[in-house]
Amino acid sequence: MTPSPDAFDERTVDADPFRQFERWYAEAEIATGDKAAAMTIATASTDGHPAARVVLLRGFDDRGLVFYTNYESRKAEELDANPRAAALFYWSQLDRQIRIEGPVARVPRAESEVYFAHRPRGHQVGAWASPQSAPIEGRAFLEALLAEAEARFADPSLEVPLPPFWGGYRLAPEVFEFWVNRTDRLHDRVRYRRAGAGWVIERLAP
Repeated sequence: MTPSPDAFDERTVDADPFRQFERWYAEAEIATGDKAAAMTIATASTDGHPAARVVLLRGFDDRGLVFYTNYESRKAEELDANPRAAALFYWSQLDRQIRIEGPVARVPRAESEVYFAHRPRGHQVGAWASPQSAPIEGRAFLEALLAEAEARFADPSLEVPLPPFWGGYRLAPEVFEFWVNRTDRLHDRVRYRRAGAGWVIERLAP
C-alpha cells in the first residue's frame, strides 16, 4: 500500500533521525522564525518528582541537543542528580511535534565559553546577576543585583567572563518520536529507538 502524499510514513522517513530532525527544524525556522528553538525540557528529581520548563535549543549535531542554564538552578540540580531528560518541540504552524529522550551531561567548559562570548552583553551581565530558581525578596532585589553586576562590568572594553556557575548541557538522544496532526485524531507517529550502532524505526498508534 502506497502512503498518501501528505502522510508521514515510517517507510519513507530518513533512516537517520538526526537528519530527519534537521529537516523538520529547518522547516520550522521558516514557519516560525526564532520561535523554532523553543523546547520543553522535562527532568525529574531522584525521588521521582517531575518538572518541565521551556528553554532554547542553542546547538545540535550528531552528539545531541545543547541548551544553557545556571548550574545552581533547579533543572541543573535535577540533571546532576538524575542525568536523564526528555525534550519536546511543538510547532503549531506546522501541526508537528518532536519528542526526544536520553541521557544528559554538561558540555565542556571551553564549549560554554565560546557560546557565552557570543551572547549579547546584557545577557552576559544578567547571567552573573540572577540566582536562578532561588527565592528572592522581590523585583527590586533582582534589579539591585543587576545594578551591582553592571557596575562590576561597566568597562565596555573588557569582556564579561563566563560565570563559574553557568554553562551548557547536552542531551544525547536514545529515542526520537515525530508526530504529525491528521484528521479524525488518526495522527502519524513515527518513533526511532537506538539499537546498538543503528536505529529501529516503528509506527505508533495515535
